[in-house]
Amino acid sequence: MSFLKEIQRRRTFGIISHPDAGKTTLTEKLLLFGGAIQEAGAVKNNKIKKGATSDFMEIERQRGISVSTSVLAFNYQDKKINILDTPGHKDFAEDTFRTLTAVDSVIVVIDVAKGVEEQTEKLVSVCRMRKIPIIVFINKMDREGKDAFDLMDEVEQKLGLTVTPLSFPIGMGYDFQGIYNLWEQNINLFSGDNRKNIEETIAFSDVQNPELEKIIGQKPADTLREELELIDEVYPKFDRQDYLDGKLQPVFFGSALNNFGVRELLDCFVSIAPSPRPKESETRLVDPTEEKMSGFVFKIHANMDPKHRDRLAFIKIVSGTFERNKPYYHVRLKKNLKFSSPNAFFAEKKEIVDISYPGDIVGLHDTGNFKIGDTLTEGEIMSFKGIPSFSPEHFRYINNADPLKAKQLDKGVDQLMDEGVAQLFTLEMNNRKIIGTVGALQYEVIQYRLEHEYGAKCTYENFPVHKACWVKPNDPKNEEFKEFKRIKQKFLAKDKYGQLVFLADSDFTIQMTQNKYPSVKLFFTSEFE
Repeated sequence: MSFLKEIQRRRTFGIISHPDAGKTTLTEKLLLFGGAIQEAGAVKNNKIKKGATSDFMEIERQRGISVSTSVLAFNYQDKKINILDTPGHKDFAEDTFRTLTAVDSVIVVIDVAKGVEEQTEKLVSVCRMRKIPIIVFINKMDREGKDAFDLMDEVEQKLGLTVTPLSFPIGMGYDFQGIYNLWEQNINLFSGDNRKNIEETIAFSDVQNPELEKIIGQKPADTLREELELIDEVYPKFDRQDYLDGKLQPVFFGSALNNFGVRELLDCFVSIAPSPRPKESETRLVDPTEEKMSGFVFKIHANMDPKHRDRLAFIKIVSGTFERNKPYYHVRLKKNLKFSSPNAFFAEKKEIVDISYPGDIVGLHDTGNFKIGDTLTEGEIMSFKGIPSFSPEHFRYINNADPLKAKQLDKGVDQLMDEGVAQLFTLEMNNRKIIGTVGALQYEVIQYRLEHEYGAKCTYENFPVHKACWVKPNDPKNEEFKEFKRIKQKFLAKDKYGQLVFLADSDFTIQMTQNKYPSVKLFFTSEFE
């Protein structure tokens, strides 16, 4: 197969939603269609001890939430599909923002009863900022929920999208009978008892066909005809270019748990979703069809296999082909590295691959060479934009609870911070370590993983900080800068990369500091011009 064909076969996308909207379940059902798994273990159902294939960290199994972003790949209709399943829980939002730098399109899952929730709003705004093509999947149609038209209005208003339905429910909840597929013009009926199998569809090229009444009943048939007419008048016709430009968002309805409406979504997705797209680097736009390899690290996961202390750096290939045992240039370290066992994924199953193409996600064993945002090339000096650290919202001192294990604690904290679980700040005054996180739940995850993966115990104590502000390096001879450092020394720290950070206890302090020392520039993300 030619290089160009391989690129056109690829579909790399993320599934995003508020927790519990059914994201992980949808991921599994997609894998089921791809023939990648034989049965689906519903994520929440404790009777099935299998657990979902994509949640493989102990803490995820206990809590029933996805904490780490996992990568799943499968083939479907001659397309190679890479799904990045992301945590929906807001405490792990930063991980999800990073994942969005590595996808070419997204599917947003919305719960029919709850409608658009706050986490969904945040994530969609990031997608819109980056003009990522979006498909909306409204889930749990077999439960009572909001009216389909009201939901589409809510999606338009709250998320600022322009939608057009490509499938439409026949009834809902108790009266849910199936899905009318506008994309292919056929009806898929819901039997509701059979959760594992894939339903047969009945083709209806003409909704006016009297057979329709026989199948779904007089009243539902009339309602459906009216609704389809309304859709025809109210919503724009689907236009692929508008979808790719992020101007139009198709909507599908279904029930992921009952495997309903998922095939319609997947079939349409495979034919309309973009293959790998060009990506902006700091110096130029990189096109996937270029011969030379380039890619970037968007995630690092320590201890994928608890028996071996290994770290995997997840790399998204942007252009060219990534070959095993070929040296690539690590831009930040300014040196060439070779990888003898690059991995492709299937949840926790990994296999070694000889060659990967743009759009693919490759896992590289890492002994500490990689940090999030690192770029690999064939010698060109460039780095890809858009993976900043944001200011954390919670700050705590981390203390060693077992003096004999100081080394393990340091190593564990270092590796978890490289992974991007949280941020580490070291106070300039006394070198005490402070961990900053986006959500409080991360402290539990860190404590749990330090103990179970590194054999180290830690305790926390509160540190009253409101925000971390990165300080733009200033001329050390500058009197104002010296004064700032002297007065604020208690609150100055270095981040992992040695950048100076001012830990402010309130918005008021930030304001005062900027008024008092105008030449000292403060930023809320680590990436500033």
